[in-house]
Amino acid sequence: MTDRPATPLLDTIQSPSDMKTLSDRQLRQLADELRAETISAVSTTGGHLGAGLGVVELTVALHAIFDTPRDKIIWDVSHQCYPHKILTGRRDRMQTLRQKGGLSGFTKRSESPYDPFGAAHSSTSISAALGFATARDLGAGGGDAIAVIGDGAMSAGMAFEAMNNAGHLGKRLIVILNDNEMSIAPPVGALSSYLSQLYAGAPFQEFKAAAKGAVSFLPPPFREGAKRAKDMLKHMTVGGTLFEQLGFSYVGPIDGHDMDQLTAVLRTVKERATGPILIHAITRKGKGFAPAEASADRGHARGKFDVRTGEVQKSKSNAPSYTSVFSRTLMDLAAKDDRIVAVTAAMPDGTGLDKFMERYASRCFDVGIAEQHAVTFCAGMAAGGMRPFAALYSTFLQRGYDQVVHDVAIQRLPVRFAIDRAGLVGADGATHAGSFDVAFLANLPGFVVMAAADEAELVRMVVTAAAHDDGPIAFRFPRGEGVGVEIPTDAQPLEIGRGRMIREGKRVAILSFGTRLSEVERACEALAARGITPTVADARFAKPLDREMILKLAADHEALITIEEGAVGGFGSHVAQLLSDEGVFDEGLKFRSMVLPDTFIDQASPADMYATAKLSADDIEAKVLDVLGVARLEKRA
Repeated sequence: MTDRPATPLLDTIQSPSDMKTLSDRQLRQLADELRAETISAVSTTGGHLGAGLGVVELTVALHAIFDTPRDKIIWDVSHQCYPHKILTGRRDRMQTLRQKGGLSGFTKRSESPYDPFGAAHSSTSISAALGFATARDLGAGGGDAIAVIGDGAMSAGMAFEAMNNAGHLGKRLIVILNDNEMSIAPPVGALSSYLSQLYAGAPFQEFKAAAKGAVSFLPPPFREGAKRAKDMLKHMTVGGTLFEQLGFSYVGPIDGHDMDQLTAVLRTVKERATGPILIHAITRKGKGFAPAEASADRGHARGKFDVRTGEVQKSKSNAPSYTSVFSRTLMDLAAKDDRIVAVTAAMPDGTGLDKFMERYASRCFDVGIAEQHAVTFCAGMAAGGMRPFAALYSTFLQRGYDQVVHDVAIQRLPVRFAIDRAGLVGADGATHAGSFDVAFLANLPGFVVMAAADEAELVRMVVTAAAHDDGPIAFRFPRGEGVGVEIPTDAQPLEIGRGRMIREGKRVAILSFGTRLSEVERACEALAARGITPTVADARFAKPLDREMILKLAADHEALITIEEGAVGGFGSHVAQLLSDEGVFDEGLKFRSMVLPDTFIDQASPADMYATAKLSADDIEAKVLDVLGVARLEKRA
């Protein structure tokens, strides 16, 4: 008679309440199974792997000890939330992660009661947790509020604004600093043993004081690592001086992969904490998956991969990415002009500045997750005579908007904004869509706003921005590959505010701003079969508009359609204002503006998202037929 294999513990967990009776040994086993499950899930969907692997033990411990969803766990950024999703009733849907109609890659309030607060941008968790704690204390109900924030996110000013306010209010609030910037030296048994003795039943203040002294039991490499972690902003002494000055009790550092330490500390905090407390946990991003641990980014974001080898499935590339075209062009310009400098906010790889940084280390600055500082830092350099490029994702530029207005635009400083990930970006969904930058930049006096229709145009716009010293200038480009056009090797600056004609036609003109131009071309091919030949123009500039070209298009056609990868209030709205001011509508022009809809579009492929937004070639064709009053026959299957 053979023994049946034991049922995996993970199979018995339908919700966190099923974890309450598990022993610490079983929780360790559950963590191992959860790590394997996370790796398996991400291997089939792609996504953010390393961050989740680094908090597996912490996720298990939090859900085992606290009473979620009554207690609120708020994951900062929430790249690390996949293990959390598996434990909170979504395991059977992990194969839909980041896909159309599937699970979000981040926490999302509408998805689960275990996601009390949505996130995808960093450094918001402590503010939100303090909000929950305050609501609780004002009688709205609920339990503990726990913010889990990484050391990178702690570099943003908002996190310290929240901590300063939390320390002042003195409310019971738990912040877990998930510090994954260092490796834990192997011989950590002395710390583990020492802290385990302290946790058992000691009054909380004695526990805290003893935990401070425990640092002396660390082996030298770990002791130095702990000191470096707490020297993030100023030369803090071991013992959490900065956090305590902000009004927090400090416990740590502890090993974030040691279940015994985690459960002991969390149980003590749950039972005895009264005011705000910060638990400093040292973790390793990518923990437990060798290919992730060995990679430079610890497996931060990956496409689909082979679980055995970690090898990522690569798609065949027919054209260079827009980001790489920007990067190469900027490096070429920097070789000729030592006034060119570049700034990124914790995204050197994503913005293509990693290559620039390798070649021009003294002229490239990664300021951390601090877009407000990045913008004003660039403003200062511009005022000092340099030619700064602020390379930021559109969705993150939103975080520095006041600085764009107050520190750049009002002073007419020539900061160059390289806006990556413009438009709809796919699997990251609404939180990362670059939907609003055209509207919020083109409304600013003296701002030049460009959008590249293809990679060749992007080269010309980078060159234009570098040469432009009369106020701020921005150019936007999407994520992904270009369309495969020839890239100029001797590009000259564009004339500011001058568009270009693509093809001459009649009756209807289509004025495109950005990379929808390729979809316009496809629509025109379909329309040609009906004998309809639209005029097509590439605006290039949303500000200043090419007034001459637009008025001529309006005068020579019965209808004018604008199209852009942005929200209402942007390019099309500025064109409509021009036409209204010039009295063109009084002459009977039919005008239509195709923009992103007034809704947030959930994750899907970019093509699916643009189809949802009704900005695909089929939609452009339909718009032309509608404005001309031509019936549209259904396409054959």
